[in-house]
Amino acid sequence: MVGLAAGVDNMKNTIAIVGRPNVGKSTLFNRLVGQRKAIMDNQSGVTRDRHYGYGDWIGKHFTVIDTGGYVHGSDDVFEESIRRQVKLAIDEADVVLFMVDVDAGMHGLDEEFANVLRRYQGKKPIYIVANKADTNARAHAAGEFYALGVGDGDIFTISSQSGSGTGDLLDAVVSHFEDPWEETEDEGLPKIAVVGRPNVGKSSLVNLLLGEERTIVTEIAGTTRDAIKTRYNAFGNEFILIDTAGLRRKTKVKEDIEFYSVLRSIRAMEESDVCIVMLDATRGIEAQDVNIIALADKNRKGIVILVNKWDLVEDKETNSTKKIEEQILEKIAPIAYPPIIFTSVLTKQRVHKAIETAIQVYENKTKKIPTSQLNEIMLRAIEEHQPPSVKGKMVRIKYVTQLPTHNPVFAFFCNLPQYVRDSYVRYLENRLRDNFGFEGVPIGVIFRKK
Repeated sequence: MVGLAAGVDNMKNTIAIVGRPNVGKSTLFNRLVGQRKAIMDNQSGVTRDRHYGYGDWIGKHFTVIDTGGYVHGSDDVFEESIRRQVKLAIDEADVVLFMVDVDAGMHGLDEEFANVLRRYQGKKPIYIVANKADTNARAHAAGEFYALGVGDGDIFTISSQSGSGTGDLLDAVVSHFEDPWEETEDEGLPKIAVVGRPNVGKSSLVNLLLGEERTIVTEIAGTTRDAIKTRYNAFGNEFILIDTAGLRRKTKVKEDIEFYSVLRSIRAMEESDVCIVMLDATRGIEAQDVNIIALADKNRKGIVILVNKWDLVEDKETNSTKKIEEQILEKIAPIAYPPIIFTSVLTKQRVHKAIETAIQVYENKTKKIPTSQLNEIMLRAIEEHQPPSVKGKMVRIKYVTQLPTHNPVFAFFCNLPQYVRDSYVRYLENRLRDNFGFEGVPIGVIFRKK
């Protein structure tokens, strides 16, 4: 079953779903990522929501991009923007799914779009996906799309609504993807990604770190599609710095920059253990920032929020930082665990603290609590505040242990796990944080029957 990936290192596997309007691209997207809606760019004035999400199939994880419907030759400014972004998605993708509609049959816009894809033929896998083939007659009719003259191998007939045929399609798609668990020479080093909207200071931070200390050991070659990774030694710690800077060199069009911003942030996140999410103090926290933080949380990454350009904020008060912290936490609720640091990369204010905090978050993320210590403290907390009874039945928790996972997950063994309320889960999470730290790290609390 396709589901939401929990975040995997070394992923570079991207699928772009493209085609003319109303062929079912978004329905297929939702099926591949296993949810109704993924992270969106909610910036006002854009042509449409851009969707990004994660999925997995037979142990391989991937990123999916849903694109707008491609219309050739239109003078409409919105459709022109969609055409640009469809081409950007194709450039970024490792595999392209060209969707057509069997029910409607061959359309002139399909032929026009095939001309666009022809220039990519042989450079990356392209599959024609004939949607709405939910009867044998419709599946048989899909043969007419061979006349488009693009695509690798057979046409895949699917119904994105019911899921029919998507398994065979995914088998073919993931055959082109790398093993996400392949080890590298840098295995075991913390991976810290610098992510955020354009113009928040990512480039300045990375340039400050790499240009001033000049302690680069090696550079790992990347392509134009990939985040740049640099092995770095600073402040007594060795780590991998993952950079998403340099977006403005790609294009001068604002919507395209936002498109790249989210996609590159996703790529950097996939590679990372900890994300330094940079905000602009002069603009406050915006929808795109909230989306990026939510995406990092969903993929179980450590998070440090870095409020840059603090030197440019006028009329500071004694408690200005506290007020802004409260505003940020209100916007990203219920996410409440990331540390928030106010900095100025320009004046080098608290940059050292930002890196130290990111390293500490990584250590929190990989921390293992001895089972005896965990039970001594948590069973006492449970005794002080018992789970509320449900339908007259008492939940009795007997034992707790940390699971051997990549992120902190704690299993509580009890008699009636199905009756534990969400409010009590939050209570236990808060007691874990109070007693064992885990600042900047999402932690999991699960219940198992004993």
